[in-house]
Amino acid sequence: MRILADYRPALRERTGVGEYLHHLVATYAKAHAGEVTLFSSSWKDRPRPGLAAELGVEVVDRRIPVQVLNLLWHRAGWPPVESLAGDFDVVHAFHPLLIPARRAAQVVTIHDLFFLNHPESTSAEIRRDYPRLASHHARCADAIITPSHHVKRLVSERLDVPADRIYVCSPGAPSWRTLGHAPNVPLDGYLLFVGTLEPRKNLGALLDAYTVLLRMRTNVPKLVIAGRSTPEAARWLAQIAAPPLAGHVELLGYVAESERERLFAGARALILPSLDEGFGLPVLEAMSAGVPVVVSNRGALPEVVGTGGMIVDPAQPDDIAAALVPLIDDADVAMRWAAAGLERARAFNWDAAAATLRRAYTEAVARHAA
Repeated sequence: MRILADYRPALRERTGVGEYLHHLVATYAKAHAGEVTLFSSSWKDRPRPGLAAELGVEVVDRRIPVQVLNLLWHRAGWPPVESLAGDFDVVHAFHPLLIPARRAAQVVTIHDLFFLNHPESTSAEIRRDYPRLASHHARCADAIITPSHHVKRLVSERLDVPADRIYVCSPGAPSWRTLGHAPNVPLDGYLLFVGTLEPRKNLGALLDAYTVLLRMRTNVPKLVIAGRSTPEAARWLAQIAAPPLAGHVELLGYVAESERERLFAGARALILPSLDEGFGLPVLEAMSAGVPVVVSNRGALPEVVGTGGMIVDPAQPDDIAAALVPLIDDADVAMRWAAAGLERARAFNWDAAAATLRRAYTEAVARHAA
């Protein structure tokens, strides 16, 4: 098969979607040599030199602004991607909206349905017609990829898509050295949050929980926040700069994949109190590093964590704080949760995801030809 994968979400600093796309495509291309071409379009961002050779793929790069091409594709259904990249059997968009194609089977990835579940936390542009477009495109797609069974269920129910057209390709655990070793939680480690500073991540609840800890005790580890900021983060940044948080919280900004193993190695616990997650890649990374995790009971997080982490109500800062106390105070408790997370992380691997993706592509081509 000839596969065209839209690589644009991975061109810049890779967050969860970009990491997922990069590693899934890399694993698939390794198993199916010569099949994959990456598509890139941007006015200023180029695929990094050596990417094609590293992954064993071809790259088609067009100097067209992303916003312009997306506007044409998603509003006008033009131009067909064949006019930009040539002929393919499958065209895969790693977002909910189809890439127009004359003949190719069309596959989309839906990472979550936050835009439907929490419209109040999205932009006016998204609220205007994105839900309608995503619903229509999902029903037209020959196959849909989701990162979790939670999202598969939502897509089937909310977007009215037959379940047999939806394929779960969960991310794989990173190949860090800790996966093959017993956990070693640092006694002087920091509390860690990893994620874009946006409303869905519920950073405000974590800051409130951390404030509770500071007011009830003196031996509270530093809180380290790693992730790209957004305009919506202004209120949290102001809260961090003021008492009682001032001096207790460290903002790292975006941390590249190559630096994240070291980041997790110094953590006492990861906290992700998100209001909605289609998967929650930092949680899998933390478990892979032998770091205890505390996550919300929303979205796909309970599915990802299983029995490998602590689950809390993200609307209750006191509950988040209470979950952290034993991880801070008792090294044995922290080690038990770290071991449970490591065991859970071993259930996720990219080879299984790539095998499911292969089946999705094969069945999408057959479905499209029928």
